[in-house]
Amino acid sequence: MKAIVVEDSRLAREGLVKMLDVYAELQVVGEADHPSTALTLIKETQPDVIFLDIHMPGESGFDLIDKLDYMPQIIFTTAYSEYAIQSFDYNTVDYLLKPISHERLAAAINKLTSNETAEEIKPLLEINNRIFIKDGDKCHLVALESIQYFESCKNYSRIYFNGNNAFIKKSLSLIEERLPKKYFFRTSRQYIVNLQSIIHIEEAINDGYEITMRDGKRLEISRRNAMELKELWSF
Repeated sequence: MKAIVVEDSRLAREGLVKMLDVYAELQVVGEADHPSTALTLIKETQPDVIFLDIHMPGESGFDLIDKLDYMPQIIFTTAYSEYAIQSFDYNTVDYLLKPISHERLAAAINKLTSNETAEEIKPLLEINNRIFIKDGDKCHLVALESIQYFESCKNYSRIYFNGNNAFIKKSLSLIEERLPKKYFFRTSRQYIVNLQSIIHIEEAINDGYEITMRDGKRLEISRRNAMELKELWSF
């Protein structure tokens, strides 16, 4: 499992990296001292988990997450307890208060690996499958083919189907891993669409494309993603 450490304090960063050395299941592939340098590092390494400080000069750890085009698992490392509730809006595995003890770090790693194992055993969905969705007090049994698109909402995703929508506590990246690729397409970091629910497509001014979904929702596709879509739909 690839990991990076984002921490503005050099001593704290180096200390955490040293503590992580004992975990064979983790490979620390990089370090960053600020969200701006971390963003570049994340794009290059695509880590599975980020050990992330929250309070940093100029930008916060939350600001960094909001800029990502996918949602890795997050273990927050901070000296401030007041951000704990806000942290659960993200794909949070644990919230570690500094100074981080070996015991608390071990508990966080155990949660992390337990999550990874649980995700690995889930099979790829088929287009004729139905999925169970519990959104608050409401329960839905939804045919996968009836879902028009998925929208990322930080640690949650919103599913649009049959004129309804519902929230599930799962990141868009984890949902994408289980969807059949020939029916569902990632148009951006914000949306995955059912290709059968696209009713119109046209070129956009940014060299990408704009699609219209069956419910009238209009979504932009970047130039790179548009090229993938054209390849998928071409003879």
